[in-house]
Amino acid sequence: FLFKSSKSVSVYCLVYFSCSLSVPSTLQHCTAEHQVNLVDLIRKHKLDDYGYIKMINFIRSKKCDASSLTGLPDAPLPWESEDFLRPVLQDDPLLQTDPEELCDSERPGLSTCQLSGAESHDALHRRAQAAEERACRSEEALARAMDDLHKLKLLAQGLVLNAETGKSGNLGTVAELREDEDEAYFSSYGHYGIHEEMLKDKVRTESYRDFMYRNPEVFRDKVVLDVGCGTGILSMFAARSGAKKVIAVDQSEIIYQAMDIVRSNQLEDKITLIKGRIEDINLPVENVDIIISEWMGYFLLFESMLDSVLHARDLYLADNGSVYPDLCNISLAAVGDTQKHQDRIAFWDDVYGFNMACMKKAVVPEAVVEVVKEDTLISEPTVIQTCSASCLSQLCLSELQCSQTNPGVYCTAIVGYFDIFFDKGCSNKVMFSTGPQVTKTHWKQTVFLLERPVPVQAGEELKGKITVRKNKKDPRSLLVTFDLRDRKLTYSLQ
Repeated sequence: FLFKSSKSVSVYCLVYFSCSLSVPSTLQHCTAEHQVNLVDLIRKHKLDDYGYIKMINFIRSKKCDASSLTGLPDAPLPWESEDFLRPVLQDDPLLQTDPEELCDSERPGLSTCQLSGAESHDALHRRAQAAEERACRSEEALARAMDDLHKLKLLAQGLVLNAETGKSGNLGTVAELREDEDEAYFSSYGHYGIHEEMLKDKVRTESYRDFMYRNPEVFRDKVVLDVGCGTGILSMFAARSGAKKVIAVDQSEIIYQAMDIVRSNQLEDKITLIKGRIEDINLPVENVDIIISEWMGYFLLFESMLDSVLHARDLYLADNGSVYPDLCNISLAAVGDTQKHQDRIAFWDDVYGFNMACMKKAVVPEAVVEVVKEDTLISEPTVIQTCSASCLSQLCLSELQCSQTNPGVYCTAIVGYFDIFFDKGCSNKVMFSTGPQVTKTHWKQTVFLLERPVPVQAGEELKGKITVRKNKKDPRSLLVTFDLRDRKLTYSLQ
């Protein structure tokens, strides 16, 4: 800020708010009457524009005298809080005064009127350059402040929408939903298209089939519970693998087709189908030996169906019983796809001749489910969580260390995917992956776009932390937060 004093402007003393008519006379008054020399304080503490503003507001709000301002340590200064950026006096001329101008005004020999023409021109040129540099610094500081404000808004949103419920245990909030509150979720599984897509996903369906057909000893004469049975395909695999009894549960309307399918395959004597949520019904048996379920959602945990499996496990699984799949990984990798980043993010800078850049703040926090090309990966995958079905009810802080990047590239996104294992008691173990390096599945991959790409060098580690939590207002959706290179980025998956 540049301030030009005028006889029509009143400037108030820092200590007693007495009135003066100019900045210089006010400074002289504060030095003579109160022994408060602002120039000395600016020089001693090397204050920039923001530090100077904070100091003025601090002195005004605390009504400081010379004794409280002398002997201050170099750090921390008592006015470092952002609260002191708020003006104590509206339109305070002292806040509009350039601290460097104040310091220059007290240096002998620098008065323009006392210099020759050439010297005067050089002095003005230097001052113009200094003013331009200060303006650039101010613009950078403003950009940082705007970025901090956006982070603060995201934090506030997280506190309001996603605060913990205060309840302990692994059930989370899905079990607490009323049936009518959860109707939309189950209605989506009443449509045939989604089941056709899942059945045609050979990686998914054949992995379940191979696990059961290749390990008949696991199912022989066992009572099996299928949570979220859909068309009943897993229940029929289990029956064909030697299970004594299979109980299939689903709340969606697809269960009526599953009943016809079971009858069409003459398996109604082994498979009992029940319509309802596992949290609301009573099974016709006290215990089951095995629980099978295809509960995985995007980024493994989306939809929170795992909550229902864990509920069934805690309520019905016999001692030494098993839940399948029983192991899973969540992995992350760095992506360097500048073209896709431009298509998704830079697109908003010019939309048919209109600037829509403000849309980036809304677009970036939405995670994208899509197939990622393997050749866009710029790091080796990092497993951030390896869990068994007994512990994977929430995903907390984990280190992300991506390395072995190609030279001269930018990280434009983080991609997440999962691997599934059928392991316990299996003589023929089976696994499948949903990563970009293998045959695609209907889960695809989950992409977290960065608003500003991060430059990375060959062999560099890209360290960060990830937190995954449920959205309090919609416990089947997720909020994923990355702490990456001093940036805090929160994404929704819904």
